[in-house]
Amino acid sequence: MRAILQRVKEASVTVDGEIVSKIGTGFLVLLGIEAEDNQEDIEWLSGKIARMRIFSDATDAMNLSLEDVGGEILVVSQFTLHAGTKKGNRPSFIKAARPEIAIPLYETFVNELSTLISTPIQTGVFGAMMDVALVNDGPVTLFIDSKNKE
Repeated sequence: MRAILQRVKEASVTVDGEIVSKIGTGFLVLLGIEAEDNQEDIEWLSGKIARMRIFSDATDAMNLSLEDVGGEILVVSQFTLHAGTKKGNRPSFIKAARPEIAIPLYETFVNELSTLISTPIQTGVFGAMMDVALVNDGPVTLFIDSKNKE
């Protein structure tokens, strides 16, 4: 399970010209799921995101968590995070989980994350063509991979 975690001032998802989700200060999480992902990946990644301290404190050090600043989360499915680009110029997505596997894992991830933070989680629309807008704060952008816990 892979995530791009972006600290944002605001973010939104629009589908067919209509805003379906919107947050203020918080995290935009682009979530990629592969077929081998399981509950252990969900628990590790959701815990890591919920506890991540990347908001500035009074001394301008990244020392505050999402909870500390009362931030929100917007989770958007992003199968392209598992693109294989080793050969040629056209990405391969064979490592990305098919919808019948990915949707339940995505929903479980969102539910698990919601147990760890006090604000409701906003989501994109799984499988839809989405326009994702954000104002990246910093910019601060992190790549987190449950299979490569660096």
